[in-house]
Amino acid sequence: MAGSNGRQKTVRDMILSLALIGLAAGFIYLLVPHDDHAPDVKRVDYRVELLTARRAASYPVAAPEGLPSTWKATSVRFQGEESDRWHLGFQDPEGQYVQVEQSAQKRSDFIDQASQGGSATERTERIGGRTWTRYTGGRYDALVLEGTPGSTTVVAGTASFDRLTKMAAALKTG
Repeated sequence: MAGSNGRQKTVRDMILSLALIGLAAGFIYLLVPHDDHAPDVKRVDYRVELLTARRAASYPVAAPEGLPSTWKATSVRFQGEESDRWHLGFQDPEGQYVQVEQSAQKRSDFIDQASQGGSATERTERIGGRTWTRYTGGRYDALVLEGTPGSTTVVAGTASFDRLTKMAAALKTG
């Protein structure tokens, strides 16, 4: 019977060790921050880049006017060396992404890049007196402005078509 006492002591020590490890793991878990929402995206001021793009581009550069402050500009760039490419990214009020992309690049290649693989649908919309074609199936849904020889304008993103339409309606050129 002397052997069974040693076995009981080993089992008891093992259970105590597991309990201590569990307590230590729980304590460490409590110390690690657990923030499940996305970090707040910094708002950017795009006025200077917009003025530069409007002076340098070979086409009328578009930017939104009159959007509520709940639309947050998050990225901007003008790349004159890359077919006068204009980019303006926004976070919409629901936290989704919407971008305005313009370029003098070959239309089909540019639309594919801006929509990240989208294909034209047969659905067009009149927005602000202009015709836009819907693109779907890519990483982003998109609206592509028709009737702009020499350049292509795309409004695309993870946002709903309702939000893309709101952005397209707000676009003004200068």
